[in-house]
Amino acid sequence: MVTGMGASYEVELPEDGVPMTPRRKRPKKHLSTAQILFITFIAALICVVLVFIAIYASGLRYIKLNTEIGGYVKFFGTVDGDGNPYKGELYYSDGTTATVDMLNNKVTFSNGDIYTGALNASLRMNGEGKLEYNTGDIYEGTFADGVISGEGKFSYANGDTYVGMFADGMKNGNGVYTWFDGSTYTGDFVNDKKEGSGVYLWSDGSSYTGEYKNELKDGTGTYRFANGDVYSGSFVADARTGHGTYTWANGDEYVGNFEDNEMNGTGTYRFASGRTFEGRFEDGVLVRDLGGEDETAEDPAAQ
Repeated sequence: MVTGMGASYEVELPEDGVPMTPRRKRPKKHLSTAQILFITFIAALICVVLVFIAIYASGLRYIKLNTEIGGYVKFFGTVDGDGNPYKGELYYSDGTTATVDMLNNKVTFSNGDIYTGALNASLRMNGEGKLEYNTGDIYEGTFADGVISGEGKFSYANGDTYVGMFADGMKNGNGVYTWFDGSTYTGDFVNDKKEGSGVYLWSDGSSYTGEYKNELKDGTGTYRFANGDVYSGSFVADARTGHGTYTWANGDEYVGNFEDNEMNGTGTYRFASGRTFEGRFEDGVLVRDLGGEDETAEDPAAQ
């Protein structure tokens, strides 16, 4: 029994009767901020390493491939046993994205275009292949480093077709363009335009054989009308301009100068009957005969 300060309480003694000395509690040690940061860094580093190990074990890879034209293609996906891209995402330097499936030689672009065919080492369309556009157009032929180039066939959604040579994604060289109405052009192209020599056959039976410049008849050529008329001579910007011969289906003929599809300048008009006008013409009308007198005559072709 212990008493004190007006109160009493019992103290339990150990068996040997000697009171136990109270133990002092040791203060808890706290980690410093530096220690916490170091431990956090090591834990994060271990996690990152484990993630990379898991990614590597799963076959996922990130590969950057340089192209022949100076750009690049980034690949992220699975690879085959030799470490080559197999399936994954493609990111092109021009901002285009796509998915690639090497098992089926197929690339599906983010805009909906689908390519099936050969690819080069930088995963760009190269060699023989087929490109189906989201517009409904289809190209089948050769490619060079991601661009239509070489010989192929382009089928347009509206029914038109082109079979021939391409370069830099455009019609370049010799080819045949067929319109949905049956009209055809066979000849030279430069940067998607008729340029050089060619033959144009219209569905109504008319035709042109000659030179083109920037899509227009320009140079020397022969135009055969559906009604049987024939013009052979010079063209400028799609119009009969310069020297030429116009033969009507009824046998009449004009040999001389033209301007904007009309007889303009000096020339000779011969009727099928043998009658002949020689002189100066303006807008298809004889205005001066060889005698030198001004006279406005009727259009010889109307006589």
